[in-house]
Amino acid sequence: MDPNPGTFPILSYVMSRLPSFGARTPPSATTSHSHFDIEQPRSSDPSSSSSSSIIGRMPQLEDPELLASMTRAISDVSQARSVLKVIGARPTHEEVDDAKAKLSDLEAHLSRQLEEIVSLPRPPEIDNLQWRAHLTLKEKQCRDTTEKERRILKSLIQLDDMHDAYEKLLKDAEKRLVKIYENKGENDNDSDGDHGGDEVNEQVEGIMQEAYGKGLERVDISGKILRHFPEAFGRIPSLVVLDVSTNQLTVIPDSISGLQNLEEFNISANLLESLPDSIGLLQKLKFLNVSGNKLNALPDSICQCKSLVELDASFNNLSYLPTNIGFELVHLQKLLIQLNKIRSLPSSVCEMKSLRYLDAHFNELHGLPAAIGKLTSLEVLNLGSNFSDLKQLPDTFGDLINLRELDLSNNQITALPDSFGRLHNLTKLNLEQNPLEVPPVEIVNQGVQPVKTFMVQRWVNMLAEEERKSTQEMQEQGQNGWLTRSTSWLKNVSGNVTDYIGTTVMSPKSPKDAYLNQQL
Repeated sequence: MDPNPGTFPILSYVMSRLPSFGARTPPSATTSHSHFDIEQPRSSDPSSSSSSSIIGRMPQLEDPELLASMTRAISDVSQARSVLKVIGARPTHEEVDDAKAKLSDLEAHLSRQLEEIVSLPRPPEIDNLQWRAHLTLKEKQCRDTTEKERRILKSLIQLDDMHDAYEKLLKDAEKRLVKIYENKGENDNDSDGDHGGDEVNEQVEGIMQEAYGKGLERVDISGKILRHFPEAFGRIPSLVVLDVSTNQLTVIPDSISGLQNLEEFNISANLLESLPDSIGLLQKLKFLNVSGNKLNALPDSICQCKSLVELDASFNNLSYLPTNIGFELVHLQKLLIQLNKIRSLPSSVCEMKSLRYLDAHFNELHGLPAAIGKLTSLEVLNLGSNFSDLKQLPDTFGDLINLRELDLSNNQITALPDSFGRLHNLTKLNLEQNPLEVPPVEIVNQGVQPVKTFMVQRWVNMLAEEERKSTQEMQEQGQNGWLTRSTSWLKNVSGNVTDYIGTTVMSPKSPKDAYLNQQL
């Protein structure tokens, strides 16, 4: 699980310096050292042989500031490894292949069982309704048993996928560390940290002077171990692209409001806990990357960056988004907010008519806004790994007519919305690790097209049933109306007859009576 020193030498060295990753020291060894100092690693570490080898080739790795900068740059690796350590070691290739084969056999066995259940003859002493209920119960028992086994096998396969993603993460981290070391080697040949900082500052000042004098449009000072953002950058109005990522910045000054022509701003992988309100004055800003910081919230003023096309706020501590973000950022096409603690999306998100890509996986979402179907331009939606929080989708979900890719894995969704069949352009669907009942698991395992077909047929059946009920109600109302009219007519007739008889019987004499009383 730890990075291989041969494949990831710098990453392995940096991680071995961390107390949570290095080898545990026996109690007897703690008598001479009261605590573990990350900036002064002990030479008696068990990995000293490999460490001395890489130190011989990269002596500046012993610089405390460089080591601290590298440690911050691999925070994502540290967290991912901690998760994998809890979940378990990577299964062998043979175990994964065996699990996939068993899954296939399990599906085939379930299909045979269901066919046998359907073909069972009905005993004559049991009526149709009771027999259907019996078959339904038997079918449910078979599916439940199969689902338990399927979840175990899929968990093993998913564990292998997570380790595979971890390997890719290690490769990216090693590249970042190499870049940081190279920048350090170019700009800091003195072992004294203060002098190194002075040289970096001098280089940044040189870049600023050049940018101001020549009117540069692009400046990249990423990986320079900067602790302070130079306010002088606000006086370079020609800047169009500014990259200050992978540093140690804790504050972005209000002077950035002077970058009136800035279109791309990358401040990812720093130590920012907040953004200045003046960021809303960057009216031409199109691409903003604030990922990999410690942001607890985005300022409301970010809604004023109305030219934004892409916003990456992933891997922070966000618990919510600005209330009016959707009303103002009408040109936003890509929104990345994964790996946060967001519990709900503001209803204004539904007004982002240009949004094509939304990634909100690994959050704490309890649901989606009711009007989510208004995002008719949305093509990719990732809502995976919200775990026990996400349990259902709104009925308007089927209005996402341009949706091509959908990830709902690792949630608690029991049924897809009835409108799901209207997602005609959907070609990629991930529903793994959900307690789905609608559609049935065997349909889900067949792929996206069978799922859409099932939901379409279900919708047609529901409409047919509603029409049948409506027709029946109309017929019943018609019959009731005829009976009412008939009853009213009979009442009128009976009333007239009663009146006539009463008149005839109760009157003392009538002309007819006198005539009949005449003697012949």
